[in-house]
Amino acid sequence: MTAINKESVLASLATVKDPDLNRDIVSLNFVRDLRIEGANVKFRLVLTTPAYPVKEKLEHAAREAVLSVRGVETVEVKMEFDIPKGRGANDKQAVPGVKNIIAVSSGKGGVGKSTVAVNLAVALARMGAKVGLLDTDVYGPNVPIMVGVNEEPQVAEGKLVPLNAYNVKVMSIGFLNRGDKPVVWRGPMLHTAVKQFLYDVLWGEIDYLIVDMPPGTGDAQLSLAQLVPVQGAVLVTTPQEVAMADVRKAFNMFEQVHIPVLGIVENMSYFICPNCSERHSIFGAGGGETLSKLFRTSLLGQVPLSSDVRESGDSGVPVVAGAPDCPQAKAFTQIAENVAAQLSIAAMKGDSLPVISIGDSFSV
Repeated sequence: MTAINKESVLASLATVKDPDLNRDIVSLNFVRDLRIEGANVKFRLVLTTPAYPVKEKLEHAAREAVLSVRGVETVEVKMEFDIPKGRGANDKQAVPGVKNIIAVSSGKGGVGKSTVAVNLAVALARMGAKVGLLDTDVYGPNVPIMVGVNEEPQVAEGKLVPLNAYNVKVMSIGFLNRGDKPVVWRGPMLHTAVKQFLYDVLWGEIDYLIVDMPPGTGDAQLSLAQLVPVQGAVLVTTPQEVAMADVRKAFNMFEQVHIPVLGIVENMSYFICPNCSERHSIFGAGGGETLSKLFRTSLLGQVPLSSDVRESGDSGVPVVAGAPDCPQAKAFTQIAENVAAQLSIAAMKGDSLPVISIGDSFSV
């Protein structure tokens, strides 16, 4: 029997490249714990996102590469993921345990920003990631209703303990200011609240902290940008010009505070008639694509208009969890996959974000 050595196995694995990073899986440290037991080779293939688009193809390519080594008869590959910590400005204080912070913003109300934030968080958690959801919309905190949680958070180690919903750690001013009492705060008070929600909450180990921003381009957005390294922003719009005008302002605001925009989500994109199955563009068409081209960013996804999404939000069961196979849930899942992929590529490359459009395909 021909003796197998690690060098020959690693050399063969080095011929397999990640399609996005254009580097081999050995230099990327994807291959770990390589063991050779007679004619059997075992190793872990550790990817950088829970939504790796060509996971099966990459596993197959790695397996075939090892089988091509003389003397190898069987290969055991254990697929895992380890989300890298996003890069950020050195002058910002990171939130302990949090790897990536993602702001979900819109520039205006009424476009379904909180719905996108909630379903994005739940979709990432369903992929196996550790996720937190921070509701900074202190004047209209809808996240507690949308996730079906209405309790006061406990205190431990002098910090608030986030509540859990659908395997997502959730914190909102709505948990503290319960009922219909309004929050009447000036800017400095809002800044203090955002700071406390970031640093005075026991988030624990979090891969993605989704931050649901209030409408507009004001104090909360500036506070977030000043306090912590934010890996990227997701901008939510509907197709019509009234919504896009405000999203253009939001994009320019994030550019001014040096937060990269991950891409555009077009919500309420179209409506499929249940009787005739025709597609109707109730709020116009092509707005999200127009914005993504204008700002050279990604169109992360288009979410169809449906009463199911509204009903799921009112009932506290996000559509991604309650009806994962419906078109809206699939759209949110695709958005989560695109967001995770972009953050992974940016973290590994350390440069500008890639542009990913709907339907992109990858090959090994």
